[in-house]
Amino acid sequence: MHRQLPAGPDDWRKLAALTAIRLPTVHVVGLSGGQGAGKTTLAELLIAAYHAVGASCVSVSLDDFYLTREERRSLGLDVHPLLTTRGVPGTHDIELAEVVLGALLRGEVVALPRFDKGRDDRAPETVWPAVGPNVDVVVFEGWCLGATPQPASQLETPVNDLERSEDPSGVWRAFVNEASARYHPLWAMIDWWIYLEVPGMQAVRRWRAEQEQDLPVAERMSNADLERFVQHYERLTLWLKSQLPGHVDWLVKLGENHEIRGLQARSQTSSVFR
Repeated sequence: MHRQLPAGPDDWRKLAALTAIRLPTVHVVGLSGGQGAGKTTLAELLIAAYHAVGASCVSVSLDDFYLTREERRSLGLDVHPLLTTRGVPGTHDIELAEVVLGALLRGEVVALPRFDKGRDDRAPETVWPAVGPNVDVVVFEGWCLGATPQPASQLETPVNDLERSEDPSGVWRAFVNEASARYHPLWAMIDWWIYLEVPGMQAVRRWRAEQEQDLPVAERMSNADLERFVQHYERLTLWLKSQLPGHVDWLVKLGENHEIRGLQARSQTSSVFR
């Protein structure tokens, strides 16, 4: 069946086909992985695979639930300037995400929020696409899906130059850490977890730089800006890499060139998110 799917790496098409065939009754598939890991690509293949087996399927991205630019500006003024940059826990509208996923699970028609990354702001509701009723499978993807708080002692030492120079007192990372606990009810709505494990931060930087080349020249970040941007997510990327493999249903180990080097199924122990 994988040969019927849209163009893409053959191993990724096989993974999508396997998911649709093995998990026909799963309502929400959670897809987590570092920046540039290939979540959007796999989500698109999963939609095609589920359609091929006769199931209706939509993809929902955590990115589309970012707080508005004004809301993040207020956080930056009230808590810490780094919170104006979208991405980390605490910069999403979790209540809205729970409402949307809940409506999809109940088989209702719902408008899916859209975030305009070019404007760095939520798109007007007039352009939100309506989906439903009776969607069979929701593919929910996001770079920090599954985030849980770190022990406070681990927050003391900065992991990169951004934390050392722009968050020396640890206010930002403490806020992000505390905020991640509020995401648990959202994670609990996911029935099946797939984690795309990146080889390391160097791969994330390289893959994120490759993504940048797909943007119009005027919208691309400089190398310095890109390095600073990635550092916002380094701590949590490394934390997830140390924590998720033992708690997800399928661990997909990625090689340096996005190839799938292994698929590991979780043991029978319960997921911490359920």
